[in-house]
Amino acid sequence: METLSIKVDLDLLNKIDSSLTEFGYGTRTDFIREAIRDKLKALRKEQLLMKYYGASKRTTSDKELHEAGEKATKELAKKFGID
Repeated sequence: METLSIKVDLDLLNKIDSSLTEFGYGTRTDFIREAIRDKLKALRKEQLLMKYYGASKRTTSDKELHEAGEKATKELAKKFGID
């Protein structure tokens, strides 16, 4: 594993620290790793939604958006071996 150093303001650090025990994280590193993984998944999902529906001027219904989200989620699960 590689080392990554980051700087955060005290307010954010306090929020992270208070979340550790509340949400069952052992260390700040565990918390931050998961946050990064979640962000990467969200970005990939957004990218897949754009792939299937793109940016358009037409209005996307809630049903269409839900279906696109389901499709993107299944594709991500398949890619990362999550069933």
